[in-house]
Amino acid sequence: MPILSISLLLVCYRFIKGPHTFDRVVALELFISIGIAVITVFSVLSDNSTFLDVAMILALIAFLGTVAYSYYIERRRRND
Repeated sequence: MPILSISLLLVCYRFIKGPHTFDRVVALELFISIGIAVITVFSVLSDNSTFLDVAMILALIAFLGTVAYSYYIERRRRND
């Protein structure tokens, strides 16, 4: 958990200071991935597999968000 906490702080720094929108999107993706890792660790420690379902749903939402943002960037470049 300490490593996840440190990585969460570093990702928050990149999200706040990111010079470009791409940096912030990648930081948000990493933020969600760290959240999935925290949920997974909590699920293993509590011996409750219900939290793994929540982690999988969160991973799916993060993936769809990244794909939607990539699609938006691609469409924006075509219009420019």
